Amino acid sequence: MKKFLIVLITKFICFILKIFGKHGGNLPGKLAFKWDSKIFNYFKIDGKVIAVTGTNGKTMTNNCIAQILKDSGKTVVSNIEGNNMETGILSVLIKNCSIFGKVKAEFLIFETDESYVPVLYSMMPLDCLVVLNFFRDQLDRAGEVESIILKNQKFLETYTGKLILNADDPNVARLGKANKRNKNIFYYRVNRYEHSTTEPIEAGEGKFCPFCNTRLTYEYYQYAHIGRFKCPTCYYGNNQINHILSDVDLKNRTFKIEERLYKTQFNSIYAIYNLAAATSVAKVYNVSEDSVMKTVEKFVLNNGRLEKMQIGGCDTIVNLAKNPTGANVSLRLINEDESNKDLLFVLNDNLADGKDVSWIWDINFEDMQGVDRIITAGTRPFDMAIRIKTSGYPEDKIFPCATLEEAVTKLYETKGKKYAIANYTSVQDTRAELIKYNERTKNL
Repeated sequence: MKKFLIVLITKFICFILKIFGKHGGNLPGKLAFKWDSKIFNYFKIDGKVIAVTGTNGKTMTNNCIAQILKDSGKTVVSNIEGNNMETGILSVLIKNCSIFGKVKAEFLIFETDESYVPVLYSMMPLDCLVVLNFFRDQLDRAGEVESIILKNQKFLETYTGKLILNADDPNVARLGKANKRNKNIFYYRVNRYEHSTTEPIEAGEGKFCPFCNTRLTYEYYQYAHIGRFKCPTCYYGNNQINHILSDVDLKNRTFKIEERLYKTQFNSIYAIYNLAAATSVAKVYNVSEDSVMKTVEKFVLNNGRLEKMQIGGCDTIVNLAKNPTGANVSLRLINEDESNKDLLFVLNDNLADGKDVSWIWDINFEDMQGVDRIITAGTRPFDMAIRIKTSGYPEDKIFPCATLEEAVTKLYETKGKKYAIANYTSVQDTRAELIKYNERTKNL
């Protein structure tokens, strides 16, 4: 009866929030979990639960999987807005269940914070876990990378469901050996692309074999520590690959899967890996390849993740970067763009971002190319400006701004292509300010 009343009350709260045009985020789940920490036991889930986890790319991969399955005719429940901890996922269940806890969907797809996988899926069934990558991220909140990996590894020691792993990340591929009894392990890979390198050019993790401690050797690096690796001593890395993306052409935005040419809206190797994970899930669940191709070709994200916008008559790309790898991938995208451009970098140090912003010193501003001006903003604009200055970038082309409004106005003082990179709590504010500026100036 207690759980019934909790669900009834929180569903009513969701209804009221909807009337006022509010999404509610994780509020309903936060209240429900506070009132009963075992509330997950109330839900009756008949559909297959797919969880997407990792440091970077969760939202894009999660939403792409959801769209692929919807377009193939499946009924889907998912946290496409994010909110990837237990209270956020609980909110999604509350919104989509009957008052008796019944959730009607063939698939439930949840982007899940990498620290919360063992917590959440000890309380609810899990049919498939997709692991994208592990990078250093928000150390004062999440801790070191190895601690996150070990938490997930411990959970997987008894897990026998489907496990889809990035074979090109040594921090992820190792999880395939967590439970030798699990026969449902699938690896995906992206073959070498035009801008891969034989030496690392960005900060990375996992340089040593997790089984014999020998330094890993690489045939090539795609970005950071993602690439074709192996251990020369115990041959870790020689996994059977179930799904491969090849012939990646970022300029024409195409790639191949088993000789079939796919088109995409994205031109970043980072995004191609997310699509590799999503199409790998589609393959495991036997979704029609023709249907998958149609979804991949039209799929976009309009939430500040590689989002294309027209602002003040200028092509503008907005991207989230909450750690060194995310920022370096964004700079790689800028470098691969041969046109000249201006950059806005917004850095916050709110609790959800991590108060420690020392990670900005691992951003490769030294290798940045073709950027005419850089504007900085957020709660730490001068920290970012100093970091950029020490890279050797001309001081007279760096403009720290006290407010986002001032920064966006400064960005569009000139014409040409614009890039905006923003960290976790700043990305939506940045996106909103860009839209506001566009509305304010479009009739001038």
